[in-house]
Amino acid sequence: MARIAGVDLPRNKQARIALTYIFGIGDPRALRILKVADVDPFKKLQELSEDEVNRIRQVIENEGQVEGDLRKDVSMHIKRLIEIQSYRGLRHRRNLPVHGQRTHTNARTRKGPRKGTVTSKKKATAKT
Repeated sequence: MARIAGVDLPRNKQARIALTYIFGIGDPRALRILKVADVDPFKKLQELSEDEVNRIRQVIENEGQVEGDLRKDVSMHIKRLIEIQSYRGLRHRRNLPVHGQRTHTNARTRKGPRKGTVTSKKKATAKT
């Protein structure tokens, strides 16, 4: 397995797909990295030479934040929003959707399972 940016990448996938396993690298950025590193994006990761892997690693280091640094930055931005009590920060604090989605009927992933309405059933009175 090739280890880039602290992540073990799957060997049997194409280079363009394998790079997306790194947090902060999606399809467009993976293709751009491979183009700058002069590596065929459709080549399997196990077929890459050590030199090509090193070039990819170098481009990723030069281009910007990935993995731990990026995760830390994202969490700091969210903490700042919560701290200044912006609307987005309040939505984060309450674990509700942040980007204006409706919540009356949807948003079950963010809100969690439904809380059933508590209904008090009257005890059946025995007529004898």
